[in-house]
Amino acid sequence: MSKTAWVFPGQGSQALGMGIDLLELSEAKEKFVQAEEILGWSVRDICQNDEEKLARTLYTQPCLYVVETILADILGKNEKPDLVAGHSLGEYIALYVAGVFEWSTGLRLVKRRAELMENAAGGKMAALIGFDREQLDKILAETKDVVLANDNSSAQVVISGTPEAVERVMSEVKAKRKKPLNVSGAFHSPMMAEASAEFKDVLASVEFHRSSVPVLSNVEPIPTVEADVLKQRLIQQMTGRVRWREISLALPEQGITRVVEIGPGNVLTGLIKRTCSGISLENVRSAAETNLVRS
Repeated sequence: MSKTAWVFPGQGSQALGMGIDLLELSEAKEKFVQAEEILGWSVRDICQNDEEKLARTLYTQPCLYVVETILADILGKNEKPDLVAGHSLGEYIALYVAGVFEWSTGLRLVKRRAELMENAAGGKMAALIGFDREQLDKILAETKDVVLANDNSSAQVVISGTPEAVERVMSEVKAKRKKPLNVSGAFHSPMMAEASAEFKDVLASVEFHRSSVPVLSNVEPIPTVEADVLKQRLIQQMTGRVRWREISLALPEQGITRVVEIGPGNVLTGLIKRTCSGISLENVRSAAETNLVRS
């Protein structure tokens, strides 16, 4: 029997104009109004008109959460996933879809997460594409204050740490492409420890429910539905590594034959394609595409 996973992209996938077509739908309009009440600013206005703000962590993360959850709700009228996963911020959308917390609770969590990450200045991140992993692992092991933050595929990773340490690794490693990322801090590294400790207290006050479908978490890509395990993994996420390559490898092991990426762009389906063969890949980036997905 065919099994489907829904996956949700995170920061970096945002695009000006995303979600604007959703405004034609009454249920989506209600969510945009709710979001403005919770956030104190308009997701619609920023997605439609303000590319500069949309690129800022403070705004990017809530905007992606709102757009992706609405798309998932629309798609969910016609089909349900057998498993969910999300890349960094995308894990919050995955948990919402799996019924772990209410929509407004998730948005409030994402709002606070974005605020803490926006204020965690002083670090740097960079993407490396087409590298020798053995050489990279050796250089990282020998260099203080820098870690592998996103293990996206065998050919694409992100490193994170102090500006000096990240620059040192970039100068020493051989790679086809080395690209500094436009982010405010060293996400998914020990440099986020202070923000993570504060966010742990926020998470502690939120009730998590057993998920309706298994979730593959970023820091531990082993499927679970247990509420306490999912919360503990989310607590670790801000400082922990995004293990997307392992999530991709776990999909066929879980009997997944079809993956639907819900959100702007096609980053995750692209990464999965490079890691796994024989999986059908589809994208839902707009309201129109919810009708194109095979059920």
